Amino acid sequence: MPVNAEVAFNAAAAAAEDVAIAPPRTSTSIATLLTSHLLQDGEVVLLILKPSLWFILLSALRFVAVVLILMIAASLLGRSGYLPGNTVAYRELGVFVLAGRMMWSVLQWMGRVYILTDLRIVRLSGVFSLEIFDCPLRKVARTRLVRSMRERLTGTGTIEIIPSDDAEPFGTWSTIPRPVEVHEQVVAAINRARQGGTMAGMR
Repeated sequence: MPVNAEVAFNAAAAAAEDVAIAPPRTSTSIATLLTSHLLQDGEVVLLILKPSLWFILLSALRFVAVVLILMIAASLLGRSGYLPGNTVAYRELGVFVLAGRMMWSVLQWMGRVYILTDLRIVRLSGVFSLEIFDCPLRKVARTRLVRSMRERLTGTGTIEIIPSDDAEPFGTWSTIPRPVEVHEQVVAAINRARQGGTMAGMR
């Protein structure tokens, strides 16, 4: 084998070996975030849930309706001569604003995660900064399943988490899929946590 060919072959083999043994890149998944920052020793994750994709539309529905009304009004007034300029420009501006609002809703959906463990109920949310609602299950006074007309039509619902301490803010799991089933899981986890606390106190 010629020298240059042999050198190239050895280099390629070394590169292939490096790829084979190279460790995977650090994961940025929500599981890694929970393990390193949120979960306590021995804490068991019972449920990790994201809002339904309907969250993207429902969270922006009022804004979209207002912009559409303004676009229609601007088009009518422009044709009547009451507004200067071309009505196409107003239409393009409205479409640009709607696209920006929908993109914001997508970012909100991507940054929102609901977590239920055997000890706590958690909501992670936020786009530029992380907001955490964290309430121990034993300190949950009650939960309530709320379903607006829009959520009923889309098969989703919202769970309200009400802490026993009135000074603590309410938490919500908004626009979740299978809301009745998820709410039953949350209630069951709360009851198990309370029973565990009662039994531990009796010992």
